[in-house]
Amino acid sequence: MREKVLIIDDDEKITSMLKRSLAFEGYTVFTAHHGMDGLKQILENDPDTVILDVMMPQLDGWEVVRRIREGGASVPVLMLTAKDEIGDRVKGLDMGADDYLVKPFALEELLARVRVLLRRRSAEKSEQPTNRLQYQDVFMDMDTREVFRGSQLIELTTKEFDLLHLFLQNPKRVLSRDVIMEKIWGYDYSGESNVLEVYIALLRQKTEEYGHKRMIQTVRGAGYVMRGES
Repeated sequence: MREKVLIIDDDEKITSMLKRSLAFEGYTVFTAHHGMDGLKQILENDPDTVILDVMMPQLDGWEVVRRIREGGASVPVLMLTAKDEIGDRVKGLDMGADDYLVKPFALEELLARVRVLLRRRSAEKSEQPTNRLQYQDVFMDMDTREVFRGSQLIELTTKEFDLLHLFLQNPKRVLSRDVIMEKIWGYDYSGESNVLEVYIALLRQKTEEYGHKRMIQTVRGAGYVMRGES
């Protein structure tokens, strides 16, 4: 599988040059020309590393990397800046950046730093326990039975946890009502007929708290699916 790189930079010439060079190296490349679009693409495309410009209008690179880390994402971030002040480098690293490159830079050096970050990312993924699940900004730890939406801990009952676990095991896959009932309650369930709808509503309420967007969607006539809003 090709590794994915996201470039967030309002300078279209630099973005275009980097996209061509990285694609030539065999990476799948996404681009964003402002911070909010970049944050959205991190959720949608789950990149393996991010190249992030500091000096951007509205939402600068420092704020972008702060929000990335605040949301719980561990994706490596290489920051680009025209500033060569030690204080600026320290600020970026303190915000959560992994590396720093000052403009103008040699393309070969940038590619080398991207390779280092990607190797580190690959090593971290291989070391991650298999009992942790994640889809976009929802994280589940099977050992501790803790669930997070970004940095926010979500308190779930046993059945709510089991239901969310089923969705996290099948992201973007439509699950029929019968399949969910069989997996969570079993064939011999004889309780209230609307139990699934009740638990879906409870799970939505808890995962959408603090303004989070809906993750569990209703597919009319088919069932439910875990995916971000389009």
